[in-house]
Amino acid sequence: MAYFPHTENEIQAMLQTIGAKNIGELFADVPEKLKNLEFPEFKPVSEIELLAEFAELRRQTECQSASFLGGGRYAHYIPPVVPALAGRSEFYTAYTPYQPEISQGTLTAIYEFQSMLCELTGLDIANASLYDGATALAEAVSMAAAATGRTEYVLANTLHPNYCEVLKTYLTPRNITEQKKSGKNTAAVIFALPDFHGLISAWQEHLLKAKENGALFIVCADPLLLSVLEPPPADIITGEAQPLGLPQNYGGPALGYLAAKKDFLRQMPGRIVGRTTDERGNRPFVLTMQTREQHIRREKATSNICSNQALCALMATIYMSYMGKSGLQTVARLCKANTDYAKQTLGSVPNFSAAQGEHFREFVLHCPSAKKTNEALAEDFKIDLVLDDRRLLLSVTEKTTKEQINKLAKELR
Repeated sequence: MAYFPHTENEIQAMLQTIGAKNIGELFADVPEKLKNLEFPEFKPVSEIELLAEFAELRRQTECQSASFLGGGRYAHYIPPVVPALAGRSEFYTAYTPYQPEISQGTLTAIYEFQSMLCELTGLDIANASLYDGATALAEAVSMAAAATGRTEYVLANTLHPNYCEVLKTYLTPRNITEQKKSGKNTAAVIFALPDFHGLISAWQEHLLKAKENGALFIVCADPLLLSVLEPPPADIITGEAQPLGLPQNYGGPALGYLAAKKDFLRQMPGRIVGRTTDERGNRPFVLTMQTREQHIRREKATSNICSNQALCALMATIYMSYMGKSGLQTVARLCKANTDYAKQTLGSVPNFSAAQGEHFREFVLHCPSAKKTNEALAEDFKIDLVLDDRRLLLSVTEKTTKEQINKLAKELR
């Protein structure tokens, strides 16, 4: 049976709401030449010629500049073992472990991913298969609303602006809305560690605001930072796991993570893999707590999350396993050291200054004209995050060298 999610009347109502006459107007920004593509006549080539052509295309598009791009996607070093193992056909071609008896490898990997997140966050339970950090946070707030029966949330400090937009889009239809101060109807207070500008700030005041009104305390945290920083005593910790072995991928796919206290197990979305013992005494892994619309009546589901992000979770699992506790801490400390060096070096350039406070991997650089500075540096440096007329957002990782930072400082002078 064909499934049509919207009636013609519903489609017309939506078009009228957004001010469009027809569905075609939704594609008005697409150039006409791209709507009707004409492909050249196919010319067979040898494999050698084809590889040479691809190599030339790669040479033309590969970034040769020093990159200071960040804002949610970061260029960390990815050990070759990560793509080598994640690219094995047993993992790469498998879809989702609906039949546990033949999916023990995938289920084991997801279980290990969950276990490592519990180690990082200090919380009891973690799940898998969340799209990215933004939707993971939206799911966390939705969890808080379900657990408390309340319909408002507070963004306590500078959160990623894209996360804020996703929160509004995701939660408004459920009548869960943002407010400025916590009150008796507050389901959750949200704190970012670090915030969008890379600032590491104190969480105690925000925890107090949450607890004095009976709200949950949600922390949106960078997983690398949690390897060297004691996790706050949050009810839910969520965030973006792309720094754990995933490339930037032009913005996606990414990997959201979510960990919580065991009290909120039944409100948790996505999938949770559990470990049990069969009648023969073996240790199998199974999907448990599948409160998704694919398994139960959709109005009873905790979430509409039903994508399988297990391959991305596998990459993060391999990365964390390979790096180990000390390896993760080394990466985090290198990021912090490079951030401090960049702040000191670039902030000492006349007419430029770096933001005050403790920063992790990212910081704001104050300058006479952010747009002109960015344009002038475009040929040799990739920055491109212009916050406003006088502020640039720069990011450094363990891959950033002092020579690159010194060269940037020289160009700024």
